[in-house]
Amino acid sequence: QPRGLSTLFFTELWERLSYYGMRAILVLYMVNEVNGMALDAKTAGAIYGLYTAGVYFFALPAGWIADRLMGKRKAVLVGGILIALGHFAMALPVTAGFFGGLLLIMVGTGFLKPNVSAIVGDLYPEGGGRRDAGFSIFYTGINIGAFLGPLICGYLGQKVDWHLGFGAAGVGMVLGVIQYVIGDKHLGDAGVLETTPEAYDQAKKQLATWGGLGAAIVGVITALHLSGVVTLTLIGVAQAMGGLIIGLAAVYFAYVLLVMKLEPIEKKRVGLIALLFVASAIFWSGFEQAGSSLNIFAEDLTDRTLLGWDMPASWLQAVNPMFIILLAPVFGALWVKLGSRNPSIPMKFGLGLTGLGLGFGVLAWGAAYTEGADPQKVAMTWLVVTYFLHTCGELCLSPVGLSTVTKLAPRQLVGQMMGVWFMATSLGNLIAGLVAGQTQDVAMSALFQQVFLVTGGAGLFFLLLSKPFNKLAGGIK
Repeated sequence: QPRGLSTLFFTELWERLSYYGMRAILVLYMVNEVNGMALDAKTAGAIYGLYTAGVYFFALPAGWIADRLMGKRKAVLVGGILIALGHFAMALPVTAGFFGGLLLIMVGTGFLKPNVSAIVGDLYPEGGGRRDAGFSIFYTGINIGAFLGPLICGYLGQKVDWHLGFGAAGVGMVLGVIQYVIGDKHLGDAGVLETTPEAYDQAKKQLATWGGLGAAIVGVITALHLSGVVTLTLIGVAQAMGGLIIGLAAVYFAYVLLVMKLEPIEKKRVGLIALLFVASAIFWSGFEQAGSSLNIFAEDLTDRTLLGWDMPASWLQAVNPMFIILLAPVFGALWVKLGSRNPSIPMKFGLGLTGLGLGFGVLAWGAAYTEGADPQKVAMTWLVVTYFLHTCGELCLSPVGLSTVTKLAPRQLVGQMMGVWFMATSLGNLIAGLVAGQTQDVAMSALFQQVFLVTGGAGLFFLLLSKPFNKLAGGIK
């Protein structure tokens, strides 16, 4: 493997350590009434949803800037610095530092996350199996970071001081930036900006135009809020953002299908992408509750005593990446062994949603013991089994998504479709935060049962209709 893979491996490992480490304590800090922010569950869920959705939403403009003005290499460096600054801002015990830090991390992750993966691909211009092996190694780094982050930041945050946990995430990102700068010489020409002076100047003008328009819209909305014409709330903003994402996706797919002159087979494939977009949004709306409602369940309703020691609730956030590391080779070997009998694309999405739904079904069962006339905290086993089922669902659906879009999208629309696909993940994260906020008004068992019915029902729908849906793929597997 190229020497540069090691540089990118550790850059992503430290970034994921910081991201998942901070995320593991984010909601717990916001709802903590003793030394946290003492927010209600609805407000904390809305903030969590806006933050996690923004991480993916900012990847779209940041990717555009990297491709046309900055280059992937510089984008990763800038992103890492912004992320570190964001975590250090959250380490300050002031409200402005908390929200400013979240914004810096959103923008920084938008610059770093998609571009570091793209540079990995640039290391293998020949493609082939060596490239696939390189990505497998790279994704192992992602999950090692996701495993270690909750353990380190979770312990420091919950057992010592919340802001020390946030600061530890910043230290992790600084280490990632340092080794990225040191290892830059091993990357060769991978990720270097390729443009012409004319294209560069044109891109600068476009950025100024769109940036000015965006700033004007934000300014008008802010002025209306300050003047009392409209009243903005975090929950209202989150709901509005969800409606905006749904509207943009609907308009885009309608335009492509009804206005653009595509071949009939291309229209069928775009229709399948639209169906998978809905499935993906539903999946992430459940899966991403790991850091919100499932985290609150772990904190308030789970017996975490180990040999007389009260384990931090945030440590349970490390269970999913641990299962990913253990099960990814198993699933990979299974798909290879099945060969031509491999499940179709819609069937894998159905299996993913079904696995997610079953996990929430298990947790709804467990949550029932925490309610009623004789409420009691339940064993951590309930959450471990839930995360196992969620991981199985993730391994069926998540690795297939991006690859499927590149195969199904018309050649001239691949880049646009990839951007729209990230919007599905953003929408799912946003809904996850809003749903988690319902724990304030709805019993945990009832909430998890509702999520079980929606996600499990969607999974059953895709499984039952997998054959007709697969015909839309036009032979693509």
